[in-house]
Amino acid sequence: MNLLSAFPQSSSATLSGSAPLICFSHLRWDFVRQRPQHLMERFSRERQVFFFEEFIPTDHHLAYLEIHPFAGTQVKSIRPRIPHWWSESEREAGLGHLLDELIQLHGGERPILWFYTPMMFNFAKHIDAAAIVYDCMDELANFKLAPPQLRETEDVLMRRANAVFTGGVSLYEARRDRHDNIHAFPSSVDSQHFRAARESLAQPADQASIPHPRIGYYGVIDERLDLELIRSAAAARPDLSFVFIGPVVKISPDDLPRAANIHYLGQKAYSDLPAYLSGWDVTMMPFALNDATRFISPTKTPEYLASGRPVVSTRIRDVVRGYGAVPGVFLAHDTAEFVQACSDALAMKADPDWLVTIDEMLSKSSWDATFNSMSLLVEQAVQQNSIRVSAPEKFVPQKRHGFDGAKADAKRD
Repeated sequence: MNLLSAFPQSSSATLSGSAPLICFSHLRWDFVRQRPQHLMERFSRERQVFFFEEFIPTDHHLAYLEIHPFAGTQVKSIRPRIPHWWSESEREAGLGHLLDELIQLHGGERPILWFYTPMMFNFAKHIDAAAIVYDCMDELANFKLAPPQLRETEDVLMRRANAVFTGGVSLYEARRDRHDNIHAFPSSVDSQHFRAARESLAQPADQASIPHPRIGYYGVIDERLDLELIRSAAAARPDLSFVFIGPVVKISPDDLPRAANIHYLGQKAYSDLPAYLSGWDVTMMPFALNDATRFISPTKTPEYLASGRPVVSTRIRDVVRGYGAVPGVFLAHDTAEFVQACSDALAMKADPDWLVTIDEMLSKSSWDATFNSMSLLVEQAVQQNSIRVSAPEKFVPQKRHGFDGAKADAKRD
């Protein structure tokens, strides 16, 4: 793909003086739609946004960038391709060089750097940024297969960041003493999108034949789910159908519980979720209570509620704290409580009065409101950062050796 074609010819007219934003993410733009997509699409309405993803190995002898535009969004996904035989130091240097080229091709304006993973800060820390933002969505260091140096790298990023956001209250509490400009932004919700599930929508073909009552889950299926709880709940209630939507990641499909009343339908598009939800009677979050879930604040909690479906969840800390007293949310810590909660939730679904409270609560939790608050804090960070720069200049890339895999200069200040 032609790199130059991805950039507007008149950046000043497009950006109206707004600094471009480069978002560094460990998740692909088109993997699952969640916090980064909701926020970056809104930022792209006021400035150019590049979504810089993890590198992809290539057999080509040179490193290069792929630019992926997607229909329906102005955000452009950046996918670096790195020769697969390069060492880690050569790869980091090559990524830094590609990042320099991206900024130069956009006119050299100092960008806002936004990080969802600290691991990408290593090759970006030399950039003279308008501001650095760390949006700590998850405790990545506790996830399966996390890089051992992640915590150390996060410390470096937090020392350099001008603003830090967290995806939940527990994450905020764990980091509030490590930064003087840190703010908690728990999961928001696109209520209008999910409210469509309250109507009787046409059922997707792969769900139509599944018997009711249906207890549904959508999201990534990984080490955070309590597989034994799912297995035992399905065995205890063979009259209930347990439906799972989402990709299986970091665990073997062979380890998933199997039974006649457990159904795995695979990954679905965000736009299709209301149709599946409309065919569910109750939603569930059967998360394990382990290090990987200690700090999570599931986005699906308000989405489930917006769909008009009661929620059965294990006792995740931020769910207990944020939704423990909310009608329609049922908490359990073992199989017996979980299956009883499913029965209680099914009984509540028949009485729609509880949704009045839900709608009032969710009206204060929109992604627009979260974006507006974040955007203001980012603007303040840019202004405060510019004060310490006596004479802001165009970005000037560092002089480096050639990147042929043999002379790559991996040194960073």
